[in-house]
Formats: sequence, C-alpha cells, structure tokens
Amino acid sequence: MAEAKTWTGGCHCGLVRYEVESDLASLVTCNCSICQKRGSILTFVPLAKFRLLSGREALTDYQFNKHIIHHLFCSTCGVASFAEGDNPNGGPMVAVNVRCLDGVDVTAMTPTQFDGRSL
Repeated sequence: MAEAKTWTGGCHCGLVRYEVESDLASLVTCNCSICQKRGSILTFVPLAKFRLLSGREALTDYQFNKHIIHHLFCSTCGVASFAEGDNPNGGPMVAVNVRCLDGVDVTAMTPTQFDGRSL
C-alpha cells in the first residue's frame, strides 16, 4: 500500500487552495452527468484529512439530482477542484479532483470506473 502524503491543490486562478492527506491509491472516474463533462478523477478522503487554506468566499455551490453532494467551483475561474458530502456511513467526506493537485501525473494512474449514471 502506498504511503499517505500531504498534497496541495486548488483552482486554476489560485484563489482556492487546499491541502489533502491521501495515498492516492483509490481513484475513481464517474460517468454521471457532471463528472463525465468535467473529466474528473476523484479520490475520497474524510473531512479531517482535508484543509481549505484559502478561497471559501470564492466558492459557488452547485447541487443536482438528490442534492446531497456540494459540487463546489471557483466563481472566478470555474474550476471544480473538490466537492463535499457524506460517505456511505454518514461521515463527512471530500471528493478531491486529482487533476487539481500540484505535481500529480494523472497519465500514470489507472482509476476505477464508477457507474454514477445508474444511481
């Protein structure tokens, strides 16, 4: 198993910045209507492993379907670098778009496909 590391990331214009602790071992691509259009590669972490450093005031919240995930995006550049919600056990979690992490080579990754369209 890969060792957890603290990654930094954020949006394109730099207003939204965060740190996340993850081993990036479990990655997901989803075919739901929003993830497919965004091209997100996601890793999920407990809220306690995520720290927003700047930009809370720049985030816009978009919810659809069951309105349980807060799809957050920078209101300046439009980049959706993370989302907030609850894990299946009800605990708070963050879905981080790995494409928005600094220094990550996504071409070397093999994410699992998730059929979100069927939910």
